[in-house]
Amino acid sequence: MQICFLGAGKIATAITRGLIRKGVFSTDEIIAADVSERSAQAFSEITRCKCLDDVETAVKGSDAVILSVKPQDSKALLEPMHGQFRGKLLISVAAGLTLEKLQEWTGTDRVIRVMPNTPATVDMAASVFCCAPGVSGVERELTVRMFNAIGYACELDEDRMDAVTALSGSGPGFIFAYIEAMVETAVELGIKRELAEYLCVHTVSGSAEMLLRGLGTPKQLREAVTSKDGTTEAGLRSLESNHFKEAIRQCLHAAANRSFELGQDE
Repeated sequence: MQICFLGAGKIATAITRGLIRKGVFSTDEIIAADVSERSAQAFSEITRCKCLDDVETAVKGSDAVILSVKPQDSKALLEPMHGQFRGKLLISVAAGLTLEKLQEWTGTDRVIRVMPNTPATVDMAASVFCCAPGVSGVERELTVRMFNAIGYACELDEDRMDAVTALSGSGPGFIFAYIEAMVETAVELGIKRELAEYLCVHTVSGSAEMLLRGLGTPKQLREAVTSKDGTTEAGLRSLESNHFKEAIRQCLHAAANRSFELGQDE
């Protein structure tokens, strides 16, 4: 089976590396196409896979095509090749683009929409996908195999995809912003930046690992570390008085709304 990435940026590179490392595909079975010479060169150097500047040639020789360009650039890329995707599986990792639009632009109903995230670079992505009516059970299984190679994958109905985009797709950015704020404040309190970053990153990763190991729910683990009249309680009270939960709620709603808007833009 030959697969082709349309766009050879960071997410395409991360997915390709995972597919090769886990033995899902070999370097000879993967090709990419990108008009950016810089992106094409970086992709080939990291993955050892070919990257062409001719999109139509790359698509023609492939059984499955993975759309990995910006959503705003997708229509202009796909529409001129309408009809050339028949007989091929199209997997889109472009945020917000609906199955309906992808089918309209390509002329095929063998379309899968996936929302991975940047932890794919360390094989810890959280990916969610939904399928158009023409997708077979075998193609669903292939999608799970592919995205399990870079972390965890599951299928949901499309009406949940904008929420997923906000939660796990954009989520790493929100977590990095939280870490930035923690580190900046730790520096204000007299901790050297390098040590502050180290302590904060390990605190976040260790806390996540406790949840992954099933040691409790977020609420249970929060309560377990919160002593009455202690330091954690003081900090949590400050978060509450500054409307922390409402800020997070508005953050996710804003990201989900933008995902929806991207699906409407043409």
